[in-house]
This record gives sequence, C-alpha cells and structure tokens, in this order.
Amino acid sequence: MIRLLLDQGLPRSSVDFLPSSGWDVIHACQCGLAAASDEQILQYGRTDDRVICTLDADFHALLAVSGASGPSVVRIRREGMRGSELASLLVRVWSEVSAPIERGAVVTVTESAIRLRRLPIGGHQEESAAE
Repeated sequence: MIRLLLDQGLPRSSVDFLPSSGWDVIHACQCGLAAASDEQILQYGRTDDRVICTLDADFHALLAVSGASGPSVVRIRREGMRGSELASLLVRVWSEVSAPIERGAVVTVTESAIRLRRLPIGGHQEESAAE
C-alpha cells in the first residue's frame, strides 16, 4: 500500500482523490503538522512509514546533509495545481518511481522529467526517467 504525507503547500483536497486508487494519504494539517518544521515532517514520515510529497526543495537538502536513508521524498515542481491534478500526476508517475521509493529515494517531478536519487545521498549516481 502506498502511504503518503502531503506537505503544507499541497492542496488538501488531493487526499480525497487518492484513496480511491488504494492509497493511504494524509495531509500535514490532518496530523498536527500544519506549522511544523521540515525536520518535524521528516521525522513524522520516518516514524509513520510515509513518503513525503512536497513542493519544498529543503527536504532533499536535509536528507543529503544528514546522510539519512529515509523517508523517501517526492518533490513536485509544479505550483498552483488543484487536488485532482496533483492526484492524477502522482498516479501517473508512481509506476516509474515506486521501486526506488520503496528502497529509499528522493524524487523530483517536473513538467517534462522525473529525476531520482537513491538514499542515502552520496556516492550514488542520479537516475532519471522520462515522464
């Protein structure tokens, strides 16, 4: 089962669209993380075994600096999306990123590409997959 934690900047309504696809999704606002730091959100993801989905590049940097092997993070580089659009995007790209995410990875999704790096960062080549 896919377990996601949507960060504060992502539409809360995405939570309504993804469970129909068999996903266990919560938004930061639903679990007391509305004003949490990035470190607190990472810790929650680690403790609750959730992949973090965010607009924020800081999560990748925090994982790189710490040398941590999790949690996996998916960064969406498309702002202003509605909940249904984000849900569709995640469903569309998940087949390409699910295996690395299960092993521990940071993923960046742009309009034209999917880039991923295995965790812990350092010594691993960047991988990429076309969208």
